[in-house]
Amino acid sequence: MQHATSFFTERLGIPGESVHQALELQKEKGGTLVRILVRQNMVDEIELLKKLGKEMGMDQTISLPPEIQTDFTASIPIAFLKKHIMVPVAVGDDAFIAINDPFNFQALDDLRRLLGWVGVRPVLCPQAAIVSAINFAYDMTQNTAEEVMQDIDEEDPEALFSEIEETGDLLDDTSDSPVIRLVNLMFSQAVRDNASDIHIEPYQNSLKVRQRLDGILYDMLNPPKHVQSALISRIKIMANLNIAEKRLPQDGRIELKVANKDVDIRVSTLPTAFGERVVLRLLDKSSVLISLTDLGMPEDRFIPFSEQIRAANGIVLVTGPTGSGKTTTLYAALTSINNTDINIITVEDPIEYRISGIGQVQINPKINLTFASGLRSIVRQDPDVILVGEIRDTETAKIAIQSALTGHLVFSTLHTNDASSAITRLIDMGIEPFLLSSSINAILAQRLVRIICPHCKEGYIPDPVAIKKLGLTPEEVEGKLVYRGQGCPKCHYTGFKGRCGIFELLLMDQAMKHLVLSTANANAIKDQAVKNGMITLRRDGADKVLKGITTIEEVYRVSQE
Repeated sequence: MQHATSFFTERLGIPGESVHQALELQKEKGGTLVRILVRQNMVDEIELLKKLGKEMGMDQTISLPPEIQTDFTASIPIAFLKKHIMVPVAVGDDAFIAINDPFNFQALDDLRRLLGWVGVRPVLCPQAAIVSAINFAYDMTQNTAEEVMQDIDEEDPEALFSEIEETGDLLDDTSDSPVIRLVNLMFSQAVRDNASDIHIEPYQNSLKVRQRLDGILYDMLNPPKHVQSALISRIKIMANLNIAEKRLPQDGRIELKVANKDVDIRVSTLPTAFGERVVLRLLDKSSVLISLTDLGMPEDRFIPFSEQIRAANGIVLVTGPTGSGKTTTLYAALTSINNTDINIITVEDPIEYRISGIGQVQINPKINLTFASGLRSIVRQDPDVILVGEIRDTETAKIAIQSALTGHLVFSTLHTNDASSAITRLIDMGIEPFLLSSSINAILAQRLVRIICPHCKEGYIPDPVAIKKLGLTPEEVEGKLVYRGQGCPKCHYTGFKGRCGIFELLLMDQAMKHLVLSTANANAIKDQAVKNGMITLRRDGADKVLKGITTIEEVYRVSQE
């Protein structure tokens, strides 16, 4: 113990008090001194590794190559590597073992012997980089879902009730049950592919599993029909649903950890003629909330929108169909204005992201906590800013407008095709035009277009008819190429990777307020907004085509004139 204290204090410059405290914790709970010092925030991990490397003559690296050879996964259990925080790294002719604690000699020697890597050098590396490389290696080399399906036959139903440890990582699950392995692989593949949804669809003689990537559904796998009951039962068990009830729709949720990512899965079952249909909505809770500047909003809309979300009162509406990114935009807006000076309260269904410093209310119609009743209570909580997840009915619309007229800033969403249609929709709900003209500050309509994959992007000369349909003039495209993706392994042969928004922002100036008082015609309101300088969704999409961000077909798909 004395030797350890002197090494860490005299050679590494760590205060004696910290080392003594770490040694006491080691006696009490076990573990290594290096891990305890880092975990208790007594030292900076990178700095400590640099000092250890210098003292012990070892190389250090902050990160590991993104793709490493994964042959070792067949002979080394994932639990061994995670326990000792080490991973063999082989890229081309270079090979080394990334380790986090240079004093863990025994485990290092065991790993060398198991691999036949006698004499291969160790390299010091941060824990997060090592764990990420381990997860990548085992996720890539797990049996494919197709291989697992070959093992599936009539299975012991008891096996489906295997518990998943709440804190355990799905990649660590070593269950022998083929159905459990199939469900685990389905989730890990969806998380790896950044899928937003998984659909399990039963038909008369077949079962289809599809996943939604960047807003489009793609086939994932086709399990045999006789697996249907066991597969759906396993998901219902994980979501704490009633597996005996197959005649009524059910809703539940699953919380998982996949490759060190916390994933929240909303489960919805629906009885159909050929069995229960299941839709799983995946939400990666460990993903960082997007900021307003990352939405891809052009400056001519970003600046006025930023001003409107900081107004003293009024309503800011975001409109678009389901899955167009409305909630993401509103969360980004809330995050950008969130500070200790103002009281922000939201009423949502469901709460998708937890934001520190904001009061968030989850609606629950079963106990009569609806958007309208929640909003009525929120107003009595002295809020400065209120977010209403969605204006679904006249009562919610009236309370939101009343709140805006009494000094609150209200954010909400509405399902309409464009910004001008939002006015018409609210009037159809029974809201008086004079209330709309005096309460609405701005209406942002948006869609999500897929971004062309940068790895297989190719330029071509566009068809003049397609260009005209997009609203561009021949002069605007003269001598310019537009782009499309050919399809490659990086983008799952879709030609697209990721999504960005296209936006139109309708601002309620005096001319627009007078027009709203006199007409509910969406076309007349849109024409006036365009005269005032509003860029339409189609035009914003056309600009992104000219910049090589997306394709002509994508803009057609999501926008309509």
